[in-house]
Amino acid sequence: MEQHLPEATPALEKDYFVHESAYIDEDVQIGTGTKVWHFGHIQRGARIGEHCSLGQNVNISNNVIIGSGVKIQNNVTVYEGVELEDYVFCGPSMVFTNDLTPRAKYPKGRVGYLKTKVKYGASIGANATIVCGVTLGEWCLIGAGAVVVRDVKAHALMLGSPARQRGWVCECGKVLPGELHCSCGRSYELTETEELKELK
Repeated sequence: MEQHLPEATPALEKDYFVHESAYIDEDVQIGTGTKVWHFGHIQRGARIGEHCSLGQNVNISNNVIIGSGVKIQNNVTVYEGVELEDYVFCGPSMVFTNDLTPRAKYPKGRVGYLKTKVKYGASIGANATIVCGVTLGEWCLIGAGAVVVRDVKAHALMLGSPARQRGWVCECGKVLPGELHCSCGRSYELTETEELKELK
């Protein structure tokens, strides 16, 4: 789905909120209606969409791209190499990584970072860990404390360490019963490739 990223906004004309304790580097783009709360840090080159909420002690690293409508709860760092599409939810204290084999003595720098993409509407529970180099599909739900080490299908419910698929979730967030019909009125079917498809 198309990302809705902001144009650069001159500091004197900002139409977003930054708490006085937060720190915003130069060359940062922040969209209309976005809120950056206590002790946040947005680093150089980051692009953040409209109407996002970045909770207390959130760090957005250099060159990170975040879509619109994203909610990042307290104590989360989004490291360089991670991209969040629109309406992603990051629960409190969940963890992203960007290097599979880190060594303090032998730093690789950004050339060694693996890309991680969290697609439209995906939700990541509190204290979950997303190991770098994976893609989380649209509307998937990563359970609290799960450790994700491989790509996740759209609408998949992932639990445990390492995380395994334990079912499917509706766009509204409810776990789908076996017949794949949600109480919200949406219905789904499995395709031949074991992907979930919404019935129109």
